[in-house]
Amino acid sequence: MVDLKGKGAMITGGASGLGLAAAKEFIACGAQVLIADYNPKVGEIAAEIGAIGVICDVSKEEDVKKAMDKTVAEFGHIDIAVASAGVGGAMNDLANETLDNWNLVNGIDYTGVMLTDKYAIGHMIKQGRGGSVINIASMFGMVGVPNNIAYSGSKGGVVNMTRAAGAYYAPQGIRVNAICPGVIITPLISEEAQEQYRDLHPARRLGAVEEVAKLIAFIASDESPFITGAIIPIDGGYTAV
Repeated sequence: MVDLKGKGAMITGGASGLGLAAAKEFIACGAQVLIADYNPKVGEIAAEIGAIGVICDVSKEEDVKKAMDKTVAEFGHIDIAVASAGVGGAMNDLANETLDNWNLVNGIDYTGVMLTDKYAIGHMIKQGRGGSVINIASMFGMVGVPNNIAYSGSKGGVVNMTRAAGAYYAPQGIRVNAICPGVIITPLISEEAQEQYRDLHPARRLGAVEEVAKLIAFIASDESPFITGAIIPIDGGYTAV
């Protein structure tokens, strides 16, 4: 377990799945945590784990700004931001994609990450104490998924945005990295989909949210000071073959 004592963290999509697992891990490591989520029960969920919760639609700039400002107001500073909010969208190939689905997925999975990074980094620059920004991309941002063009496209965008931001802000001690999970057991993955995806991974299983959360915590911590602009798979070997 890494040491996150004295760190203030904000996690989007923190009311379920990877975001909630990361929030629990951060708290166990000593961080103060605010979770921002579209779920109207985010306040209740946050209280159960010892965090602060705010309702936030990451596709709306004002929502993201308010959530980030509240993080700083509550903790005095923000040291860690995790852009975890995401949706899967409809399984459409490119010729059958709809603009509604494209806009929905990209609004949350791509624009939402950009806005989270933008406001976190803005505060970190003012603070002058560095920071760690972690974007949750996907193994499908590293390789294509032919029948879900919106999801694959948005996650691919997050990958290159992370590289660009990681390089640009490195001189200021602000690290920007992306975690690229394989198929992880979360509420987004149905039982049927779990069966379909299991054997796609060389590890012959799906990932657990706790495994990803521990990696996120390491990248968030001061134990990874030379890692920035990195695209880090945690996918049971999927992108290795």
